[in-house]
Amino acid sequence: MHDVTDENSWGPAIDEAVNTISRGGLVVLPTDTVYGIGADAFDADAVAALLAAKGRGRQMPPPVLVPDARTLDGLAVDVAPEARALVEAFWPGGFTIILRSQPSLHWDLGETHGTVALRMPDHPAALALLRRTGPLAVSSANRTGRPAATEATDAVEQLGDAVGCYLDGGTAPGGVASTIVDATGPRLRVVRAGAVPLDALREVAPVLGVDETAEEETSG
Repeated sequence: MHDVTDENSWGPAIDEAVNTISRGGLVVLPTDTVYGIGADAFDADAVAALLAAKGRGRQMPPPVLVPDARTLDGLAVDVAPEARALVEAFWPGGFTIILRSQPSLHWDLGETHGTVALRMPDHPAALALLRRTGPLAVSSANRTGRPAATEATDAVEQLGDAVGCYLDGGTAPGGVASTIVDATGPRLRVVRAGAVPLDALREVAPVLGVDETAEEETSG
């Protein structure tokens, strides 16, 4: 367990997390919503290990966290103006957007059907790590079906030795998973309610639809 509550002293902890990722290992990191379990998005074995640690199959691929909004066009194609407006309004923050993946990318996140879910978190330690590693496949730090971790100790209790490095940033400030919007179809639609309220989204994208199953979740 490595403390990352103080930017002035977290250097060795971030170094250890970067080294773990570079070796194909898994890292638990704090975010602005809940704690996440992360792997190199371009290491298929590491992503498979992430899914196994959660008890999840390839049919539920993890989102990808990015360090900067400028990464969007390197990872996705056909970004509609409304989708770009939502990214500009809610990144960094608890907002995930599903887009068409760049077909040239050499990654295997699971059964994505050519899409990728992207988010830029609003957490200094998470961003410090992402700036060193680049995009990370990150899902909530919990076993599937159990509550998402809001403390690093919660993640340890659920994931144990499957994770090579735990970063402890204190209590996750959000406590609720990100809102997810699918921008791959003819109309933007909310597929999971979460940290960003629907009213706020519709101020930016008035035509936004909502799936009937888009209930708020605390895990992902």
